[in-house]
Amino acid sequence: MKRIFYILVLLIGVSFASQAQNRLGNPLATQKLINSYPNPASSNINFDFQRGYDKSFTLEIYNFIGKKVWEVKNIAPRYNLNLDNFYRGVYVYQLRDKNGNIVESGKFQVIK
Repeated sequence: MKRIFYILVLLIGVSFASQAQNRLGNPLATQKLINSYPNPASSNINFDFQRGYDKSFTLEIYNFIGKKVWEVKNIAPRYNLNLDNFYRGVYVYQLRDKNGNIVESGKFQVIK
């Protein structure tokens, strides 16, 4: 029961963050900056920049209870993440700029 609560809190937080960016008129919030596929994923997931690539971006991945499980600094325009050490479930990714501000966030599911 606790897990479901944490998942809902995490997903609602991602939703509110993107809505807040839209209300502030953030141009990055109107269009996806990074694309993740396949979703759901079983062995690998790809992250591709659609536009506005900045090599100082950091990609952080959190599990369903909000614990950071992966971080990549100075991410390449195309990044392939091996999911062998990831458990089945929902994960949230955050793309952060060099100041630590969230530029974009999203979610993906791991199935095994």
